[in-house]
This record gives sequence, structure tokens and C-alpha cells, in this order.
Amino acid sequence: MSLSLNSQSDPATHKATQSTVTCVYQTHIGGYWRNVTVLWSKNMMNHSLSISVDSVESDSSQTHHTCKIDLKPWHFWTKKGYKTFEVDGNQLDAYWDLRSAKFSGSPEPCSDFYVALVSEEEVVLLLGDYKKKAYKRTKARPALVDGVLFYKKEHVFGKKCFSTRAKFDHRKRENEIVVESSTMGPRDPEMWISIDGIVLIHIKNLQWKFRGNQTVLVNKQPVQVFWDVHAWLFCAPGSSNGLFIFKPGAPDTDDDKEECSSKDGGSDCSSESRYYSTLSHSKASHFCLFLYAWKIE
Repeated sequence: MSLSLNSQSDPATHKATQSTVTCVYQTHIGGYWRNVTVLWSKNMMNHSLSISVDSVESDSSQTHHTCKIDLKPWHFWTKKGYKTFEVDGNQLDAYWDLRSAKFSGSPEPCSDFYVALVSEEEVVLLLGDYKKKAYKRTKARPALVDGVLFYKKEHVFGKKCFSTRAKFDHRKRENEIVVESSTMGPRDPEMWISIDGIVLIHIKNLQWKFRGNQTVLVNKQPVQVFWDVHAWLFCAPGSSNGLFIFKPGAPDTDDDKEECSSKDGGSDCSSESRYYSTLSHSKASHFCLFLYAWKIE
């Protein structure tokens, strides 16, 4: 499966802005490690969840197989259900219960839910905190090896403030990430990046420092932060997004830093950036978070 990190379409062309959260996991299904892509999507009219599983068969006409679930707010019954689909001859069962799910401004729930993917009587992927309920309903055993979150990318819309969640250490709770900016008015533009309520990065004179990177400590562990907000300052509102990348771990080498710092930004208003080259880094064992922040007026 090829899942590009580029912004495929301009939100200004949509009838309504659509917030999305894409999480890519590596799971063991049918004797192979496969990518499982979970896409949460929400706009003014609909709320949906899609689960796509990679095919490993070279002669398959499909590179991945998808199970889509519409979570329409006026249909309470669709918030709990079960679907079956096949990948390379392997039956997969998707179970979900989102009736009590709590949300914090994102299309992805933050608590009181489960989504389970079952293969050969094993729960190969389990999302949410209602784990006991999921195992009871699926009547399946835990997988020998848990699915691993590969990377997460989120598109958010706002005027000054953008927030998301990520778990930089799988042994600890999720971290709350907030990006705030002041780009209008007589004062020089500024930007603040906070994690768990603590401002870790404060950029003044943003018009000169709209691209950069810095390593911060979160729970005493290093996290690399990269940003490119050229579009916020020099492009038409809604025509492109600011991009933030959060990658646990210290920088590997000076060469890696230079590759990720986007010195020669290219076409700055086209949603393209050398920051996307960090996709290659996300293929390592470390998790990466990609936050696409769309400013709307």
C-alpha cells in the first residue's frame, strides 16, 4: 500500500472541512507482517471509520482490502457492530463499540470504546480502553505479538490553536500536544508548542524562523520536533497547511538533521516540503506523528 504524506487536496475546495486521523499499524495476519491503516474521518455531515489491510500476494488485483464503517450521529445502532472481510483468503472480523465513546475535538475517540480486528481467533489489533469488553465480545485470545503503531498523521483546522494526542512512550499515557500561534496584528508573529501543558518551544520572529527543528525532553525522553509554517505567513488562507513532525528519540546524525530541516523549501505553497523525506525515518522502529495544521479565517 502506498500512503502518501502529501496533502492530496486543498480543504478550500471542499464543501466542508474534513478532519482526519490516520494511524498505520504493523500486525501479524495470515503468517505475514502487514500494514493496517485505520482512518477516522469527520465533517459536518458524517463520521466514519475505515480499516485497510495490505495484501502481500503479488498477483492480487488489490493492494489492500478495506472495511468501512459509517458512524452517523443520528443512527445510534451503527456505533456498535461487526463486519467480516477477506484479505488474501484470510477472514478478518472487525468489531466495534463506540456508543459511549468520548471525543476531544478529534474524529478519533479518546476513551470509552474499542475497535478489534480478529484473525484466526486472535485479536491482532485492539484499539481503545474497553479491552475486557472487546475480548468478551470477540471470544478471541490476545495475539502473541501486539500490533505496533507505525505512524500517525492528523489534519486539523483552526484559527490560532491546533491540538492532538500521541504516545511517545508505549509504557506511559498519551501526551497532549498543542500548537498556538499569533500571526495577525501589529506584533511580530510568534508560535508556541506545548506538551502536557508545558511550553517547550517558543519561536519569536516567526517570519524569519518559519522552518526549523529542536529536540525537547518529554518525561525525560528526547523528542525531535520539526516545523514548517511558511504557508501560514506567505500563502492565501486555507491554500496550504503548516506541518509539524514529532519523532521520539535523539537525532541520529548531523546529516539526518539537515535532511529534515528543509533548508531549500521548494514550492512553498504547494503542500510539498522536504519534511516529507522524514517518512523514511518513520520506517525505523520509532513512532512518528505528522500534524497538518490548516489555518482558517
